[in-house]
Amino acid sequence: MSNRLANETSPYLLQHADNPVDWWPWSPEAFAEAHERGVPVLLSVGYSSCHWCHVLASESFEDESTAAFMNEHFVNVKVDREERPDIDAVYMEAVQAATGQGGWPMTVFLTPDAEPFYFGTYFPPEPRHGMPSFTQVLEGVRTAWVGRPEEVAEVAQRIVRDLAGRQLDYGKAGVPGPEELAGALLGLTREYDAVRGGFGGAPKFPPSMVLEFLLRHHARTGSEGALQMAVDTCEAMARGGIYDQLGGGFARYSVDREWVVPHFEKMLYDNALLCRVYAHLWRATGSELARRVALETADFMVRELRTEQGGFASALDADSEDPVSGKHVEGAYYAWTPEQFAEVLGEGDGALAQAYFGVTQEGTFEHGASVLQLHRDGPALDAERLAGIKERLLASRAQRPAPGRDDKVVAAWNGLAIAALAECGAYFERPDLVERATEAADLLVRVHMDGSARLARTSRDGRVGSNAGVLEDYGDVAEGFLALASVTGEGVWLEFAGFLVDLVMARFTAEDGSLYDTAHDAERLIRRPQDPTDTAAPSGWTAAAGALLSYAAHTGSQPHRTAAERALGVVHALGPRAPRFIGHGLAVAEALVDGPREVAVVGHPDDPARAALHRTALLGTAPGAVVAVGPPRAADGSGGEFPLLAERTLVRDLPTAYVCRHFVCARPTTELVELADQLGAVRP
Repeated sequence: MSNRLANETSPYLLQHADNPVDWWPWSPEAFAEAHERGVPVLLSVGYSSCHWCHVLASESFEDESTAAFMNEHFVNVKVDREERPDIDAVYMEAVQAATGQGGWPMTVFLTPDAEPFYFGTYFPPEPRHGMPSFTQVLEGVRTAWVGRPEEVAEVAQRIVRDLAGRQLDYGKAGVPGPEELAGALLGLTREYDAVRGGFGGAPKFPPSMVLEFLLRHHARTGSEGALQMAVDTCEAMARGGIYDQLGGGFARYSVDREWVVPHFEKMLYDNALLCRVYAHLWRATGSELARRVALETADFMVRELRTEQGGFASALDADSEDPVSGKHVEGAYYAWTPEQFAEVLGEGDGALAQAYFGVTQEGTFEHGASVLQLHRDGPALDAERLAGIKERLLASRAQRPAPGRDDKVVAAWNGLAIAALAECGAYFERPDLVERATEAADLLVRVHMDGSARLARTSRDGRVGSNAGVLEDYGDVAEGFLALASVTGEGVWLEFAGFLVDLVMARFTAEDGSLYDTAHDAERLIRRPQDPTDTAAPSGWTAAAGALLSYAAHTGSQPHRTAAERALGVVHALGPRAPRFIGHGLAVAEALVDGPREVAVVGHPDDPARAALHRTALLGTAPGAVVAVGPPRAADGSGGEFPLLAERTLVRDLPTAYVCRHFVCARPTTELVELADQLGAVRP
C-alpha cells in the first residue's frame, strides 16, 4: 500500500502526499478497499490554510507509529473541504448534530458504506484538557468495530435516518416582505455589540453579508439605526488588528471581541465580500475610510491572490516561519515589536509609528509582539510621512518568510471577487480592477465551464479539477457575471449568467422551489446536502436566489423571478429568527421588496455624458438595482444583448437613462441629479 495523493490538484491534499499514512482521496475505490478488508474508513477533512489541520498533521499524521496503526486498522481518506463542500457539509451536519459543535480538522469514522458512527475534530497526541489522545481514539474505535459490530451498525444507521429526516421545504414558506425584514433588523439590534461593533462575542467574525443587508435596509427605509450599525462595525474592523494595516485585506476572524488579535489566515471569500461592503458603504456615505479600505482590499487581492492564469487563489495561511525560532507559528509575518519598529524606522519615526499603530512594550499578541491597529486617539500623521513609514515597514516585512498560499481557484469565490473588483473599478475609476475582474471571468469560462455550461468546482495552474460545481458555484459565478455585465456593458456576461441560472432551475431545484447544494445527477452521498444558512460566505441557496432575481430583472423573465421568490421562502422562515445566519438572503430580499429597479442607459459609446450617466446609475443605492448600458435602439428594435435596452431611444439626442420597477417606469432623464434621485444615490 502507499499514499495516493501525489497526483491530486488540491494543495491541501498535496501537503499530505509524503505522510507515512496510506491516504486515499475520496473515491469508490477507497470504500471498496474498506469492504474487502472489513475495516472502517477514517475520514479526515480540512483545508490548506487551517492552523489546527497543520498541527494535527505534524503531531499525528507524520508520526510513524500512529500512521502504522492507521494503515493497519483503517482505510484513510483525506478530503479538502474547499474542493468537496458537499462531503464536508454532510458529515459536518452529523458532527454538529452529535456533539453540538464542529470545525476543522474534522475526523469522522465511517462504515464501508460511508455511514458515520463516531466523530471529532482535533485530537492531541497525548490526553489533555479532558480530550483523549488521537491514539486513544483510534484504539477505541478499533475495539468497538471488532468487539461490538452490531452496536456500531445500529449507531450508523440511526445517524443516517436522522439526517434523512432533515430535508427542508422552505419553498412553501412564502415570500419575505417588509415585516420579515423589519423583524430581522430587530433581531440584529438585540445581538449587536454597541461598544465594539459586530455581533455576538469572541471569536468574532466579520459579518459581511449582514452589513450588506443593513446598508440595503437603510437605502430602502431610511433606517438610521441600520446604517449606524454598519458604519460603526466597518470602522471598528478597519481600525482593528483583523485588518492588515500595512498590506490591506482582512483575516478570517478575531479571537477577541475587540477585533484586536486575528486568526491570521486570509481567505478570498472574506476579502471579496468585505471589499464590496466597504465600496457600498462609501457609495452610501462618502466615507473616506470606506473608500481606502475597499481599494486597499481590492489591491491586496490582485497583488497577493491573483494567479498567473488570471484567477484568484483561495487563501493565505495563518502560519509562517518565525525567523528567530525557525518554527512555523501563527502571525509571525504580521506582528511587530517596538525594537523591530526602531530598527526599521529609526528612533524618531519608530516611536511615532508605535503610537500610531498601537505597538506596545507588553504587546497585544504573543511574546511581546503587537498586531497593528489604528486607535482613534493615536497621533495624527500627514499623508506623505505615513506613506513613507508604511513603505519601509512593508519592505521590511517582505523580507520575512511569507505565509503559504493555497493557489487552487474555486469557482464560487472567484465569482465573488469578480463582482467586487468590477464594482470597485467602476466606482473609483480604476479600469485596471475591471480588467482583472474580466480576466478572472474569462478563466472561469475557458477552464471551469464545459460545453453545456456546467461548472467545475476548482482549477489549479490552469488545469481543471475533477469535482463538479455545487450550487454556490453557480450562484456566485452568475452574480459575478451579472455585476461585470452591468459595469462593462458587455452582454455576453449576461448570456453566460443565464446559462448558469437555467442550470440552477433545471438541476438543483426541488418541486416545491427549495434548493439542493448538489445537482440531481451528482454523486450520491448518505444525504443530499441542503444548507440555506449564510455563514462565512453566501450559501448556495441564497446566492442562487440573488442571481435568479437579478437575471429576471435584466430579462423580464417571470419563471426566473418565480424561482427566486420561492427560494427566498427560507428568508421568510429564518430572517426574523436567525438574522445573523441568513444575511445574504436578507440582502436579496431587500432587493425583491424594492423591485429591484431596472436601469437602462443609452447613448453613443464615446460620449462622456453617457459614461457619467452610467456611473451615476452604478452609484445608486437602491437595493440590488440592475444596470444595462449600450447604444440607443430604434423604436421597433430589440435591446441587442441587453433586453432592458429594447426600444430605448435618446431624448433630445442626448444620452438618456430609464428607471423602472414593479412594471412602472419613471420619466426618462438626461440629468445626473434626477437619475441619482430616482435611484436613491448619493453623489460623493
